[in-house]
Amino acid sequence: VQLQASGGGLVQAGGSLRLSCAASESIFSINAMGWYRQAPGKQRELVATITSGGSTNYADSVKGRFTISRDNAKNTVYLQMISLKPEDTAVYYCNFHGYSDPWTDFSSWGQGTQVTVSS
Repeated sequence: VQLQASGGGLVQAGGSLRLSCAASESIFSINAMGWYRQAPGKQRELVATITSGGSTNYADSVKGRFTISRDNAKNTVYLQMISLKPEDTAVYYCNFHGYSDPWTDFSSWGQGTQVTVSS
């Protein structure tokens, strides 16, 4: 399953961005969707996840500023980011985990989208 992420860019501190990630094909079921990020010289870290039932989980560093949501009909996940800080600068990756058909599970990553927050 291929994922296409978009919405990154350059923004000043305090600004907002909305990331999107969509699957390029129909999917039998998606258990969870998530956003991760990797800053230069650092390991990839979890930003937020959302389950098929709508339960969400956030990294402490983004709670209250980022909101993850999903559109099941469009197989798309969003990340609304407000009050952005320079430390949010990173490449953001989306991840889907589920079943491409009733017998085949998958976990796919998007290509990454750069978010740069200037001070």
